[in-house]
Amino acid sequence: MRKTEFTLTVFSEDVTGLMARIVANITRRHMNIESLTVSKSSMPNIHRFTIVIKETEEAIRLLVAQIDKQVDVLKAFYYKNSEIVHQEIALYKIPTSVFYKGNDVEKLVRVHNARILSIESDYIVIEKTGHAKETEALLKELKKIGIYEFVRSGRVAIVKPMERLNNYLKSLEDAAKEEKNN
Repeated sequence: MRKTEFTLTVFSEDVTGLMARIVANITRRHMNIESLTVSKSSMPNIHRFTIVIKETEEAIRLLVAQIDKQVDVLKAFYYKNSEIVHQEIALYKIPTSVFYKGNDVEKLVRVHNARILSIESDYIVIEKTGHAKETEALLKELKKIGIYEFVRSGRVAIVKPMERLNNYLKSLEDAAKEEKNN
């Protein structure tokens, strides 16, 4: 079977050690994490893990079911790239001197829809948001003229279907109320 890129979203309470348990579930299956981002979610006291993995859909389905069984995980989902809107952010530190060597850095920044964040005496920091291919394309161009540092964040993603977690939590709440009334 062909491996495809999937984005997993895992919702949990803020619990120490949960990330290690999730990563252990993934590495135990000899899967490679392409990207991992953890942040607050739109709901109070609930955190969101966004994990990118290239694997078969069957393997991802089994992984998500296993992660879902973790005590501190509220719910885990997986999505194909067509089901999400996603971005990454990249920062590039380049020598200030490249501006004076006949390089058209300003034009390069505009062509790649990037922006200059900071201009210091020794270096300039450029920011680019987009997909990995876009941030890599700017990196390739900047390497030609000189670059000190490069860093890219993990993927942040919003799912196109309405957020399933809200529906799931609502169903749990309704079931608890129903049980209480019986």
